[in-house]
Amino acid sequence: MNYPHRRGGHCGSGAMRDLLEWAGLGWDGPPGEGLVFALSGSLDLSYVRDATLMPPVYLVGRGSDLETDLPERLGASVSVLASDDPTEGWNWVRDAVDAGRPALVWADIAELPYLRVRLQMSRHDIVVIGYDDEQELVHVVDNDRDEVQLVSYAALARARSSQGFPVPTRHTYYDIDWPERLPELSSAAAQAFAQAAASMTSADGPSIVSGRDSTAVGATGLAAVDLFAADIASWPEVFPDDVLDLILHGLSAFVEKAGTGGGLFRRLLSSGAADIARMTGDTRAGDVAVAAHDCAEGWSLVASLAREAGPARDRWQQAADAAGELPRLERDLVAALNVAAADQGTPA
Repeated sequence: MNYPHRRGGHCGSGAMRDLLEWAGLGWDGPPGEGLVFALSGSLDLSYVRDATLMPPVYLVGRGSDLETDLPERLGASVSVLASDDPTEGWNWVRDAVDAGRPALVWADIAELPYLRVRLQMSRHDIVVIGYDDEQELVHVVDNDRDEVQLVSYAALARARSSQGFPVPTRHTYYDIDWPERLPELSSAAAQAFAQAAASMTSADGPSIVSGRDSTAVGATGLAAVDLFAADIASWPEVFPDDVLDLILHGLSAFVEKAGTGGGLFRRLLSSGAADIARMTGDTRAGDVAVAAHDCAEGWSLVASLAREAGPARDRWQQAADAAGELPRLERDLVAALNVAAADQGTPA
């Protein structure tokens, strides 16, 4: 299969960028990954502190529906198929590839041998573009690798049947039927900005803390920013120094390295909003780019202070002080998103 691929900062937006180019879609040429993320409207925030997790703090900066929101906003139809039957799950992928279509699926990163990680993350997007029954190898495209990866049938089956965090993979497959042409960029951007602002403003969004033990705390959106900024101040009282050290390194990874594109997805949004401003002449989108950049810098500062050399409590204190600025920065970003959405005639 002739499939274009560039390494991405995040699995979902990286895969969608490749898929759009494969489908021959774009505005000013193939879209960049930042533009794809911005148009998904998937900016969000979830924060959880839960003693049953390791590390016991979890932070993510995007919503759960990027893989459906982005294509549907662009006029595609999407069917999300899931099964506990491995044969059924593999047949979906095989049928797509046989028809000349790349197959977007979930896989647990801990079961993908080329990633060499032990951390479980079951909602990692990969794209299958071929297979070899004789050698029992699948041709996989991953945002974290430049080249096509060869994965054994057995390893892929384990990755696609994982019971790991945060949810079982259940052989999930996204069947996407792309349109012949894309909608007007300014209209799609306004809808995405409105969705992102609404997600961040809502305090009742889903959280992985739901249904867990009573010691867990968590929130989403701006409430999660406020909770994180307040909760980090209590970490030395809750955790011994060795666990605090682990959490600080984990915090840095969540912000910068865990497939976020840097700055907890805010850097991707900034890049995409800047592309929208350039292509549409909309200065309000430019304001979103600036506010998102400031947020990314704020999160990156917290991350860099958390991973510096030195005693854990010293690093914690500096990171906690820097985290105090995050609620203001995030509210400035939401305000910019609302203005940009309303400026295009979309209620925010």
